[in-house]
Amino acid sequence: PDTPIEIERIVGRALQKDPKSRYASAAELLKDLTDYQSRATASEQTPGLRWGMTAWMRQRSVAIFALLIVVALGSLAAVKFDRLRKERWARETLLPEIRRLIDEDQYAAAFALARQAEEYIPTHPVLVKFWPVLSRAVSIRTTPPAADIYMKEYEAVDGPWTYLGKSPLDNIRIPPGLFRWKAEKRGFATSEAVASGWYGPISFVLDAADSVPAGMIRVLGGRSPASLIVSGFENVEPVQLEDYWIDQYEVSNQEFKRFVGSGGYHKREYWKHPFLKDGHEVSWEEAMREFLDKTGRPGPSTWEAGDFPEGQDNYPVGGVSWYEASAYAEFAGKSLPTVYDWNLAAITVDAWISSYILPFSNFGGRGPTQLGSHHGMSRSGTYDMAGNVKEWCWNEAAQRKRYILGGAWDEPAYMFHEADARPPFRREATFGFRCVKYSSPTSRSQKLADPVMATARNYAQERPVSQQVFRVYRDLYAYDKTALNSAIEAIDTSEADWIRQRITLDAAYGKERMVAYLFLPRNSVPPYQTMIHFPAAESMFVRSSDELVEMPRIDFLLKSGRAVLWPIYKGTYERPDDMHSYFPNISIRYRDRVIQWAKDLGRSIDYLETRSDIDRSKLGFYGYSWGACLGAILPAVEDRLKVSVLMGPGLYLQTARPEVDQINFAPQVTIPTLIVDGRDDFVFPRATSQEPFYRLLGTPKEHKRLVVFEGGHSVPRHQLIKQSLDWLDRYLGPVQQTTQ
Repeated sequence: PDTPIEIERIVGRALQKDPKSRYASAAELLKDLTDYQSRATASEQTPGLRWGMTAWMRQRSVAIFALLIVVALGSLAAVKFDRLRKERWARETLLPEIRRLIDEDQYAAAFALARQAEEYIPTHPVLVKFWPVLSRAVSIRTTPPAADIYMKEYEAVDGPWTYLGKSPLDNIRIPPGLFRWKAEKRGFATSEAVASGWYGPISFVLDAADSVPAGMIRVLGGRSPASLIVSGFENVEPVQLEDYWIDQYEVSNQEFKRFVGSGGYHKREYWKHPFLKDGHEVSWEEAMREFLDKTGRPGPSTWEAGDFPEGQDNYPVGGVSWYEASAYAEFAGKSLPTVYDWNLAAITVDAWISSYILPFSNFGGRGPTQLGSHHGMSRSGTYDMAGNVKEWCWNEAAQRKRYILGGAWDEPAYMFHEADARPPFRREATFGFRCVKYSSPTSRSQKLADPVMATARNYAQERPVSQQVFRVYRDLYAYDKTALNSAIEAIDTSEADWIRQRITLDAAYGKERMVAYLFLPRNSVPPYQTMIHFPAAESMFVRSSDELVEMPRIDFLLKSGRAVLWPIYKGTYERPDDMHSYFPNISIRYRDRVIQWAKDLGRSIDYLETRSDIDRSKLGFYGYSWGACLGAILPAVEDRLKVSVLMGPGLYLQTARPEVDQINFAPQVTIPTLIVDGRDDFVFPRATSQEPFYRLLGTPKEHKRLVVFEGGHSVPRHQLIKQSLDWLDRYLGPVQQTTQ
């Protein structure tokens, strides 16, 4: 009862359960007790109070310091208890969660949790086992050294940079994935790059800030195959490149206006190359009459009255021919990049990096966008090499065309990988460019400037294998009809026209589980006619099927009263692998993937046959672009399909192993097949790809049809719908729709 109030307060605080409320240390407790004792001694100036406090302190001194020892030991025990609690949390909570994230390929999230666990259980055998899966050691070098190094995940566009230290850095642990890197040093231009860090040291060469050409960045030289990005160049011999400069962004309207304003269209000294049109050389005067804007003034085809659209000064210039791009480069003291320069700047080591870049690029849009606004940074720190506008390159292609790479805002994302060549006089709104600058006149050797011929097969001279050999190939596609172990995991009823079921089942290989989405129409009654969809190449670059990117390409089938099954094939969406190009090659890896795609299709049909609401006698194949090309193979090994609709197919111009080569399978496709394509399809040219595809199909002539519309690698939606539904009504029968 006679304990002073201040002592009660000190003891009460020492006994608090909440660590934020109690003393953080015994030293802090001792300070409060000592302060109180000092005040008690000073109180001797007040006789009554002096006797009470001093007597209490004398009587309680032993107890107070005993309490001090007890609390100090209690604090140590609390710290020890807290440590044990966190170790247990790391073992029982973090380790299972890390394992789950690894199983789902969420390595960055697993890595972050592993770093937390490392604080408490650094030597735990399970955690030690995780590290080789979760991380790699990367070293960073800069010239000159002592630069500040930063990194962040590629997707974290607006996220903070993580500071790693000053270069050189050795064996820094990072998770799998792609990262944006930055090197800074006072007096030098900041350098940014994109790298995974899994293929050797990351290197930066920093240049004095006043020595960097305006708007350009350095690309470190190296061995550059033309096929690094662009399919069709697989047989082109790689070349060794020296360092060079490249525009960080595409040439803008504002920059091109300086060329126009300086009289660029009237100064012959900028126009260095013969004007070749339709196989004939034309005069300079004739050429200049081609290079006019919408109002007849000199300038890009997208301009009016010699000027670009209002508010688009920082947009890429579009509507320029190869000749105009080349003249601007002369004006600027630069050059157009060769296909080797362009590829090395865009990406390095492996095209899988594009699966990160493409979602941050301007594809499938309504028009060009401000430079860099999509944040799709490439390997060397450039922006918009994927999408926005296509970019003219130096090299000549077959038939005196010139290469224009990267794809445009109105094209699908896979055009980033296409070897597109156009007549040099073409001036479409999507045609732009960027420039390079070499360190010396000899940097661009004659080999770099030589014509580059994309690989192209001549199907007029090739012959498919015999029926006997084909039967051997077909046996490779067989699989054991084991239990499906299927389950409907989720049902989505949010759409007005259909219900979506997410189904999982055992794949036919590797003890894998596969996903398939079954869309059931609301406006017809079962059993449903069902189309099995094989998507375009975008599905290789999207990591989740939560938002299927091609719904606008299949919704008309559902509205017609038919069901659609969409298997998630190996290598697409959440089933990624190490293949990131749909173009064939002669590797065993590609062969195995084609066979796995066929098995995924087969297992999906196995599942449909278990459903009483599906009419197994009326199953069709619907392929779009990449999927349409496989329409020359899959129906040849899957005889349960009754009809096929193919949008945008062709025979590949690349070589594959014979056991997965379209030429050997197309003659074995005998079901009714509709082919819809564009007359100017530059992915699958009409004469060398589309028409041979049609001719090779084994379907009787009266049951196959090739419909060609004006346009490129797509056709008007209303025409696709009309042709497809008419075909399905003819061969599967019309659907009796009901009132919803």
